Amino acid sequence: MTDTAPRKPIRKAVFPVAGMGTRFLPATKAIPKEMLPVIDRPLIQYAVDEAREAGIDQLIFVTGRGKTAIVEHFDHAFELETTMKDRAKSLEILEPTRIQPGNLVAVRQQVPLGLGHAIWCARAIVGDEPFAIFLPDELMIANKGSTGCMKQMVEAYNEVGGNLISVLEVPEEDVSSYGVIAPGERRGALTEVTGLVEKPKREDAPSNLIISGRYILQPEVMRVLEGQEKGAGGEIQLTDAMAQMIGSQPFHAVTFAGKRYDCGSKTGMVEATLALALGREDMADEVRAIARRLLEAS
Repeated sequence: MTDTAPRKPIRKAVFPVAGMGTRFLPATKAIPKEMLPVIDRPLIQYAVDEAREAGIDQLIFVTGRGKTAIVEHFDHAFELETTMKDRAKSLEILEPTRIQPGNLVAVRQQVPLGLGHAIWCARAIVGDEPFAIFLPDELMIANKGSTGCMKQMVEAYNEVGGNLISVLEVPEEDVSSYGVIAPGERRGALTEVTGLVEKPKREDAPSNLIISGRYILQPEVMRVLEGQEKGAGGEIQLTDAMAQMIGSQPFHAVTFAGKRYDCGSKTGMVEATLALALGREDMADEVRAIARRLLEAS
């Protein structure tokens, strides 16, 4: 199914960042999980950079108590910048943290009722426009020479319209940890979605294609979420709401040409840090030597 109606551009992105980050305690007792660094950039910065690459400039953060550092990261730091200028240091390194005034909005999710509820909290800001969703825990790094995950999805959206999700193939024994799609017709990286299941048992999974933390959804999903009942884990699941929209609107999955790092886990964060460090010319040789030395000593 392809949407032939004129398509509104994707200008807005929702970042659900209200989680408490309990898996990283005590590091996240006073610091938001999304501010934990992968080398020299916090997780949230990678997601915002990916959004900007895709042409998205209106950012909506769904936050909770103790999360003000996320918004402050994208604000001007007067004392820091003044000191750097006085010492003749370039401010270029801070350029990615600058947001055009009025292009960042924070709303509160007062009660942790799940991802679907977090997205619904942004309904007034999203309005009647299609929008993107980024889960910052899932660090998506494009293959060399390719573009970011959301840019790949926006290009697909411009072709078929409707709703899109990013997917990746995983081993069958891992499917019960994720939302999984039931695939229809496939055309290159684009797959028609005929159904969605949240964290199915291995034997019940319709495929091994998992939803991987990036979405483009039509505003009608907010009206579905309005009356959404609790699902898996006793939470309001976004996957359940999206499943209700299949058949009434075009729904496709884009297989991301890149690598996903699960930075919601400690080992995933370590893997991401090592992988990105080994991909940087200013660090690769030294990090490789350190890794060899540690492996030999273990």
